Amino acid sequence: MGDIMNEFLIKNYISRITTNDIDEFAKKHGIELKEEELKIIENHVKKDWRTIIYGNPRPILDNLKTKLNNLNYQKIENLYIEFKNKYENYL
Repeated sequence: MGDIMNEFLIKNYISRITTNDIDEFAKKHGIELKEEELKIIENHVKKDWRTIIYGNPRPILDNLKTKLNNLNYQKIENLYIEFKNKYENYL
């Protein structure tokens, strides 16, 4: 039952995320994103959140690498790894 509830809560939260939310989160972690980069990330988060959280995100990360500033991409990948390791026991 916990897995279904977690997925429901995550899905509900993701559906309400805005580019402003992403921008604030990124800035809080030292990442300055351009408007176009914010939209690209929002699209991937909303469309691919299950893969990002539960699956193999490498194809998504590879795609982002081609569309984002190199420094921003590195920061995002490092942040993803940090959070994935930190919260893996809860997912």
